[in-house]
Amino acid sequence: MYDQDLMQGRVAFVTGAAGGIGRAVCEALAAHGARVVGVDLDPQAAAQSHGAIEWRRLDVTQAAEVRACLDETAERLGRLDILVNVAGVVSLGDAEHLAETEWDRVIDINLKGTFLCCQAAIPHLRAGGFGRIVNLGSVVGKNGGNPRPWLDPSEQRQAGNVAYGVSKAGVHMMTAFLAKELAGSGITVNAVAPGPVSSAMTTAFPQVLRDLVPVGRMGTAAEVAAAVLFLAAPQSGFVTGEVLDVNGGIWCD
Repeated sequence: MYDQDLMQGRVAFVTGAAGGIGRAVCEALAAHGARVVGVDLDPQAAAQSHGAIEWRRLDVTQAAEVRACLDETAERLGRLDILVNVAGVVSLGDAEHLAETEWDRVIDINLKGTFLCCQAAIPHLRAGGFGRIVNLGSVVGKNGGNPRPWLDPSEQRQAGNVAYGVSKAGVHMMTAFLAKELAGSGITVNAVAPGPVSSAMTTAFPQVLRDLVPVGRMGTAAEVAAAVLFLAAPQSGFVTGEVLDVNGGIWCD
């Protein structure tokens, strides 16, 4: 789709890099010439099989740790051009039985973690007069959830819950706010909102919910990475504040 040198000379920072989507994003950026720093709570899980990318450990919920890691990356590599926030967790079940600790865990990682990384990256992106921030949202942050509990309550027990949906809706709105704040600095801020994607986190995704996807299958990490690559490309400078759906038609707006 793009020349191999599309990202030549660019430095990209990708969170959640040890997961399926995170690895795919790292590989797509690196394949097109970017120097990629992939961070995760468990970077060794990725580094063992993807040694071409620089792997670091990072807890995105810790503000001081996030800022130190981004500052060090930008100083050592001389710049920061692209931030992709993939780090996130899934949470299942119904609202009635959702524990406060689980609510806090999901919001901290998915929403606060994304914000902290954006906040720490902004001064480095401003310094270069160019920047691309791509956040990972979700169809569940738009559609009120995939299951149909009014037909079968068991569908809700096996699907993304209200905490997950709220965290991703927050990411979508954060994307819009930051897009307007940073447009004058040459920085675009967009999000990709995947539908059901085949990964280690979705192995138990019920068949009845898979059947709701009009294209007849779950997505792949590579398809999400392709959307990220488009939004991160230099040619996409007139696209900002967008939440790009990659969901096989499960939600159309």
